[in-house]
Amino acid sequence: MNDKLVFLGLLYFVQGIPYGLQSSLLPLYLRGAGHSLTRIGFTKILYFPWVLKVLWAPLVDRVGTKRRWLVATVCGLALTCLSSAALAPEAHIWGVAGTLLTMNTLASVQDIAVDGAAVGLLKGRGELGLGNTAQVVGYKAGSVFAGGGLLAVIDVAGWSWMFVLLTFVYSGMALFVWGTPVLDHETLRGQQADSTKRGEAVRPWRIWRKLLAVPGTPWTVLYVLTYKLGEQGAVTMFPLFLLDHHMTARELGFWNGVIAMGFSICGSSLGGLLLAQFSIGALMRRVFVLRTVSMVFQSSLLTVLEPSPLMKGMAVLSMSVQHFLGGLITTLTFTTMMHCTQRAEESIQATHYSFLATLEVLGKLMFGALAGGLVDWFGFQVAFLFFLSLSAGTALHVWTATFTGALREHQLKEQPK
Repeated sequence: MNDKLVFLGLLYFVQGIPYGLQSSLLPLYLRGAGHSLTRIGFTKILYFPWVLKVLWAPLVDRVGTKRRWLVATVCGLALTCLSSAALAPEAHIWGVAGTLLTMNTLASVQDIAVDGAAVGLLKGRGELGLGNTAQVVGYKAGSVFAGGGLLAVIDVAGWSWMFVLLTFVYSGMALFVWGTPVLDHETLRGQQADSTKRGEAVRPWRIWRKLLAVPGTPWTVLYVLTYKLGEQGAVTMFPLFLLDHHMTARELGFWNGVIAMGFSICGSSLGGLLLAQFSIGALMRRVFVLRTVSMVFQSSLLTVLEPSPLMKGMAVLSMSVQHFLGGLITTLTFTTMMHCTQRAEESIQATHYSFLATLEVLGKLMFGALAGGLVDWFGFQVAFLFFLSLSAGTALHVWTATFTGALREHQLKEQPK
C-alpha cells in the first residue's frame, strides 16, 4: 500500500507543477505589469488541453502500457523545460505561454495514464480515501513548489535556472517510473484485454454509450461541472483584490502561494483520514455548508479598502480557511468520481475517469476565465455576491443528493477487496 501511495503522490506532484506556474506566478506577473483582470482571466485558455484530454483518453486506454505513457510524457516535460530555459517573461511572453500550453498538454496525457493506474491499483474504501489523498496532496504540493518555492528561485537566479531545475525534477521522475515495480501487474492484464480493446477501438460510439450507462454517472457529471464555481471565482479574484489594496506581490506569493496552499494540503489530507471513519455523504453535507459560511466572511472583507495589519490578518485567515475547506472538498469529490468509475468495466475505466475529470476542469476553467470580466464589469462586491450564491446552490444540491440522490449512504458502500 505504501508503494502505491508514494508512486501516485510523486506522479501527481510533478503533474501539479504546470498548474502552480500558471495559477500563482503568471497572474501576479501580469497584474504587476498593468494588465486588466479580464486579460488575466483569459490566460485560463492555456488549460484548454485538460478539456480535450477526454478525446485521446481511449488511445491511452488501448495503446501501449501505462508505464510507457507515463515515461514518455514526463520525458516530454523535461525536454520542454530544457528548451525553455532561455526564455524571460518580459521579452518572450508568447514563448512562456507556449511553454505552459505544451506543459499542460503533456501533463493532461500523463493524468489519463496515472488515473487509469490508480483506478486499477486502489481497492476498497480505505485505499480509495488514502489514494485520493495522495492524488490531491501530491498535486497541490507540486503547485506550491511551483507557485511558491520557485518564486524564490526566480528572485535569486532568474527564470532560466528555474527551468533547468524543473528539467532535473522531471528527468528523475522519468527514471523512477521506468524502474518502479508498482506497475508490473499491468503487462499480463493488458495482454489479456488486447482482443477486446482492438474490437472496440474501431467503434468509439460504443465506448461513449458505455460511459454514460455507468451507474451514478449523470449526477456525477452535473456535480463536477458545478461544485467549484463559486469557490473558483473567489480563489481567483480575492488575491487580486488584495494586490490592488492591501498586499504586495511578494507577500501574496508567500501567504497565498505557500501558507494558504499548505492549508489546502492539510484539508486534503484530513479528507482521506475522515473517509476511513465516516460516510462520504455525511462529510459532504457538513463541509459544503462550512464553505458557504467561509465565503460570507470573505465577501464581508471586500468592504475594507484601507490597508491595516488587522485587515491583512483577516485576509490571510479567510484564504487559509477557504483553501482548507477547498482541499477537503476536492478529496471527497475525487473519491466520489473514482468510486463511480470503479463501477465501469475495466476496459473503459481510464476513459470514464478522464471524462469526469475533464468536466471537472471544464467547469472551473470556464468560470475562472469569466470571473475577471465579472469583476471588471460589476465590481468586486457584486461579483462576490454571485460567487456566494453559486456556492450556496451547490451546497443545497449536495445536501439533497445525500438523502434522495446519488450520495445516499447505501449507494456508496465499501467495495469488496
